[in-house]
Amino acid sequence: MNKAEVTEMILAKKKQTGITWASMAEAIGMSEVFTTSACLGMNSMPRDKADKLATHLGLPQEAGPVLAEFPTKMFEQSIPTDPCIYRLYEIVGVYGQTLKELIQEKGGDGIMSAIDFEMYVEKIPDPKGDRIEIKMSGKFLPYKNW
Repeated sequence: MNKAEVTEMILAKKKQTGITWASMAEAIGMSEVFTTSACLGMNSMPRDKADKLATHLGLPQEAGPVLAEFPTKMFEQSIPTDPCIYRLYEIVGVYGQTLKELIQEKGGDGIMSAIDFEMYVEKIPDPKGDRIEIKMSGKFLPYKNW
């Protein structure tokens, strides 16, 4: 069993039962974003959390160790065509340099870590039309001079 197969099982269980990512995360005591990412194969869960999720979803026992395996973080290098993902790609294309400038102006010569990182996604009611708020927080990592 590999990460892609476990992801397929989780997505099938999600479709079959209507369970949400938030309820999965709550059941194992982790964040919704990280749980979703690990279930999609892009992160690894601590073994106890992985086993707990596999049990919670009624997956085969072998799924827990697979969810705990270190991932190979590969993603499509071409421009995405899914409208939701494309819009995020577009945001980085339009505002990426702006974000870099502001991060470095405020923090110095460095980057925002995606390793020591948190992200939250919320739906915010608005009379002009509901909004989606994405909040990202990553540790600032200065470049080393040597």
